[in-house]
Amino acid sequence: MSFADFLLAPREDARGWETPNEASRILLIIVLISVSLWAWPISEGRIVIWIGIVLLFSTPLLTVGWWILSIFAKNRVPRKLISSVNLTDD
Repeated sequence: MSFADFLLAPREDARGWETPNEASRILLIIVLISVSLWAWPISEGRIVIWIGIVLLFSTPLLTVGWWILSIFAKNRVPRKLISSVNLTDD
């Protein structure tokens, strides 16, 4: 399995539902951290304003990013979310 398959393959949980891939999870963390750091000086330390800015800018960035990742993830075989899920298949 290539590194791209590891990042982009959807994860299948114990119920058989496909959950977001690793790349989507990494994108969430990167966007939230970068927007949070960018928004703090703009909000001048006001927590409610900072949260509002983070939500306002993170939402469209994540939406577009996840849409692009879903295009790259098409036709990839789902992987198990955790290795113990394989034990339930027996």
